[in-house]
Amino acid sequence: MYKKILTYPKLLIIFLLFLLSIATYFSKEFKLDASADTLLLENDPDLKYLREINKKYGSEEFFILTYEPKSKINIQSINELEKFVNKINNLQWVSKTISIINAPLLQSSDEPLMDRIKNLKYITNPEIKFDVALNELVKSPVYKNLIISEDAKTLGIVVYLKDNQEYLKQISDKSMMLTVQNERQLNNEENNKLKKINTEIERLKKRQGELISTYNQTIKDLIKNQSQFADIRLSGIPMIADDMITFIKNDIVIFGIGVFAFIIFILWIVFKNLKWVSFPLINCFASILIMVGFLGGLNWKVTVISSNFIALMLILTISMNIHYLVRYIQLQNEFPKLKLLDLVIKTSSNIFYPILYAVLTTICAFMSLVFSDIKPVIDFGWMMTYGLLVSFSLSFLLLPSLILIFNPSTSITFKEKKSKFADLLAKISINFPISIYLSALFLICFSIYGISNLKVENSFINYFSSKTEIHKGMKNIDQKLGGTTPLEIILKFKKPVATETKEEDSFLGASDKKDDFLGEDNEKKLNDKYKYWFTRDKIDKIIEIHNYLENNPYIGKVLSFSSILNIAESLNKGKALGSLEMGVLYDKLPLDIKKNIIEPYISVKDDEARISMRIKDSNPELRRKDLINTIDNDLQTKFLLGKDEYKITGVLVIFNNLLQSLFDSQIKTLGIVMFAIFVMFLILFKSITYSLIGTIPNFIAAFFVLGFIGFLNIPLDMMTITIAAITIGIAVDNSIHYIYRFREEKEKLQTNEKIIDICHHTVGKAIISTSITIVFGFSILGFSNFIPTIYFGLFTGMAMITALVLVLTLLPRLLIQFAPKNNG
Repeated sequence: MYKKILTYPKLLIIFLLFLLSIATYFSKEFKLDASADTLLLENDPDLKYLREINKKYGSEEFFILTYEPKSKINIQSINELEKFVNKINNLQWVSKTISIINAPLLQSSDEPLMDRIKNLKYITNPEIKFDVALNELVKSPVYKNLIISEDAKTLGIVVYLKDNQEYLKQISDKSMMLTVQNERQLNNEENNKLKKINTEIERLKKRQGELISTYNQTIKDLIKNQSQFADIRLSGIPMIADDMITFIKNDIVIFGIGVFAFIIFILWIVFKNLKWVSFPLINCFASILIMVGFLGGLNWKVTVISSNFIALMLILTISMNIHYLVRYIQLQNEFPKLKLLDLVIKTSSNIFYPILYAVLTTICAFMSLVFSDIKPVIDFGWMMTYGLLVSFSLSFLLLPSLILIFNPSTSITFKEKKSKFADLLAKISINFPISIYLSALFLICFSIYGISNLKVENSFINYFSSKTEIHKGMKNIDQKLGGTTPLEIILKFKKPVATETKEEDSFLGASDKKDDFLGEDNEKKLNDKYKYWFTRDKIDKIIEIHNYLENNPYIGKVLSFSSILNIAESLNKGKALGSLEMGVLYDKLPLDIKKNIIEPYISVKDDEARISMRIKDSNPELRRKDLINTIDNDLQTKFLLGKDEYKITGVLVIFNNLLQSLFDSQIKTLGIVMFAIFVMFLILFKSITYSLIGTIPNFIAAFFVLGFIGFLNIPLDMMTITIAAITIGIAVDNSIHYIYRFREEKEKLQTNEKIIDICHHTVGKAIISTSITIVFGFSILGFSNFIPTIYFGLFTGMAMITALVLVLTLLPRLLIQFAPKNNG
């Protein structure tokens, strides 16, 4: 059948051109998605809870800007800031801004408190003394390190975006459907409803992404126009997501071109013939175009995690092609009188199983990603699986067809030239067995030590090069405006019981009720839910936990009802407020003050208090999981709270869950990958000995790179955590090709040493060429601005170098010593 197909290579090329034209049409639907939503665990109960909390307490997406006037902060620089903020407020998509321009002042006036509350003053009011107002803001428990730094040199502007209500409704509907799905199987109507919701979410997400990109550019344009007055840096989740898409696009284009150029260089070095260089390149291009069209047609988005799939496909496809072409040329030398078609068929049959099993083992490694709960990781696994199948198919259809049509001649130098490096490794494997075994033992011990030091972290600020605006903006906010990554604690109180209380009305002035501090008579009846909610034990608990969090070196700005209470008590000459006084204060505050300052931190209706904090993400000693566990433990042991009396939530928790889930799934599936590859070796070689010999060098290489990462104290992240499984999958290809050729030569009854020499100078040359291509292909990723991509490229390259050396030293040494006499 295969021979019949290759009998008509031109028809085959025409059919493939037809497929490529279809792929080109669908490639216009190829999309990128770097939104934070793509990295969420949809079934994570913490995510569901966070969405509920955001809905209850109000949470809009926001940009955050750091504003450092070029001159000393004075009334003139504040006027310039006001003009800048007004321009932002005039944007239709801005819900509100928070800055020192609209921060209400309560201590910079001698008016009675109620008059101050009813007629709020701001730093821009002419009757307010500027220095007094600035001093109040710098010392304010609410605004310090939020919109103004402690040294009063850096100002903050929080720009809230109007909620996309339609999108939020669809997310809420999806969450409800998933809850039902967890409880029971959905019926047909419900499944259809969930599909429609997902389709609508994708449409709205695409539209929102386009809008965010526009918003991002608009803000950057305003910053550029204001740069003569201040140094301004932009950050915030929307900006990070939008800029990450730009990074991914650049990485795909730049590294795709970079890898492509390097492949051309390697092919020329190996073959010294334009046709031999162009054939694999055409095959690579066709494979990638088909995959891009396939992804576009299925509306399958490329995310942060799968952004390297094009570079990976190039590297893996060229590896197959080099093995095929090298074997073709070797057979051409052995059988010079063989007809062209017969030579191609012989090459295909000779190399088919080694390449097939090499592809299957690599697929096995990528399929391990499917066991993750994270959709982009699962998608990456499937993308690479389909991509490898496409590359494999074209390597046995398009590549042979091109050879049959153009019948290129072989370079004399390629036929005759031996590899000095292969020759060196062959001599080492034959003559230095003890050194090889000791080196392997060292690598194993080193790996065990390094792996014992491995940790997982999800530091957004460390994901970006220090040269990028994202990094600079996040660092500025982190160090001068109270941290970046949000973390929250929700305190849950028991229902209050209405009891008679007698308290000293120091705040209201009990000695003279008609002249109380609020300007109101405290005997006016309050709603019971206010009157009895603000009990001293609740407030003291909030204050204690608030103070505890503020003293943690990894936590920046902390906001809670305690912050507001500090202001109120400072107005009361430092005297603590009683329950009734707090109830009166809460009841009398204007609605806009309540909505913006009080209600985000307490819910009287739900008997809850919210403590919001931001983590100093740039602290190199920060261990996010340990921090969450420490806070959780201290809430129970130091503050004697039951598990039902609080909940830790926030972005930090969600992304920590993501990383822990990925770590658990990858560590668990690593064993599955190893076992599956061993089974494939058994099927291919039908020998336990050969199977063990084939897996050992590659597992050592994979574990060595993990150990090296642990030794350098570099945390595993969402990309580097997949290195071990992927390395095993790619590296075993070399073992398969080597052992397959070793067994062929062994059947000719030659000595093991002679066989090793032949293998090193035939299949060994192909292994060196493909490995160098893979290593340098991955190394090009080191020029990215996205740190996980850099680590992924460099460490995978390192693993491949290790695997190359082990496959051409330890593997032949094991074959010399332990290969079965009957060839398995």
